[in-house]
Amino acid sequence: MTNKEQLDELLFNKTTPEVARDLLGMYLEYVTPTGTVGGYIVDAEAYLGPEDEAAHSFGMRRTPRVAAMYEKPGTIYLYTMHTHRILNIITQPEGIPQGVMIRAIEPATGVAQMSINRGGKTGPDISNGPGKLVAALGLPQELYGQSILDSPLHFVFEKKKIPKKIMALPRIGIPNKGEWTDKPLRFVVAGNPYLSLQRKNLVEEDWGWRKRK
Repeated sequence: MTNKEQLDELLFNKTTPEVARDLLGMYLEYVTPTGTVGGYIVDAEAYLGPEDEAAHSFGMRRTPRVAAMYEKPGTIYLYTMHTHRILNIITQPEGIPQGVMIRAIEPATGVAQMSINRGGKTGPDISNGPGKLVAALGLPQELYGQSILDSPLHFVFEKKKIPKKIMALPRIGIPNKGEWTDKPLRFVVAGNPYLSLQRKNLVEEDWGWRKRK
């Protein structure tokens, strides 16, 4: 299949939580004039738009900042929170403002450059949080509104890994949002060391991946 066909298969006719689950193990790559960096998505959160009190588009809120949320699926939505840039991928048809926040990745390509981008951080601290992974990859705000299909930031479908076990958990850092605070809309690769707030005793030897056949 072409990349477009694979992206359509990933995004279309699925709920946003289903997309978040299916993004686990996806290889995310950023190509720059000075080199390529990338890694595997291991932690992702679904945001369900108008009814989700934690979503920027709650109540169909529409401002210039969130305009990308109303675009077609695969649109890149970047925003800044507490000086950290956060990466989201829009998941539903145009006009339905739902998306998935990429919370953590396992570095695989250009790891030395990613460490430099993070001020010399190593191991999980390179990319075990949404702001950290954006900094590690060096993603600029200019990616806002571009498509994950054909921008310098894109998926490499043939490199996708398969998690052994996926866990659904409450999202991180959204207190006082009623029932939405505790809904299990965060999906993680169980046993991976790069998860946000991961405990060392829960890290598995194979980092939570199935063996390739």
